[in-house]
Amino acid sequence: MPTPLQKRKLMSEINVVPYIDVMLVLLVIFMVTAPMLTQGISVELPKAGAEPIANVPDHPPLILSVDAEGNLYVNVGDDEDQPASAKDVVARVGAVLRNRPDTPILVKADRSVPYGNVVGAMVLLQQGGATEVGFITDPLDTYPVPE
Repeated sequence: MPTPLQKRKLMSEINVVPYIDVMLVLLVIFMVTAPMLTQGISVELPKAGAEPIANVPDHPPLILSVDAEGNLYVNVGDDEDQPASAKDVVARVGAVLRNRPDTPILVKADRSVPYGNVVGAMVLLQQGGATEVGFITDPLDTYPVPE
């Protein structure tokens, strides 16, 4: 029994159990919210037996999506899930290419979109400064056997 004049030894350990609980709660929150943040435009891509793009830069590409109704969406800016006007597409593409000229430009068009709408979208990309444009497609179910 310590006397009133004796000092008690201070405990110099940190109890980490509450911190682990907080970390696990945050992990669950991030796991639940992460799929909600990856919204995209619903596009049924055409199938093609093309090779994947080589020499892809580390930064993400600029993707111009054309949905079944012909609306244009650009994955850059504050309102990525809202249709963009032609003037807005040209401005966004120009801004991205001025900051990073090596940004890959890709078109993701629904298979039911008329060819003229896709060409119109590519013209807007060209007006924004894009010189090379790639297409996003789904892979073929079976690949042709080379002869």
